[in-house]
Amino acid sequence: MANQIFMRVNEVAEELGISIPFAYRIIRQMNEELAKTGCITIAGRIDRKFFHEKFYGTRSETERKEK
Repeated sequence: MANQIFMRVNEVAEELGISIPFAYRIIRQMNEELAKTGCITIAGRIDRKFFHEKFYGTRSETERKEK
């Protein structure tokens, strides 16, 4: 699954060790954040790169604020 662009709710729940309903809530919050930047989102799915940036900090704080 790592070669797919989007993560589904089951994968998010498994990676974070949380319940499916809580994973939906987290995905919804992240999709709302993406939508504010003009991105098109899909309910129940989150961009893999964005997910890893948010949870594992793959970019520095200043880069996040600039983009």
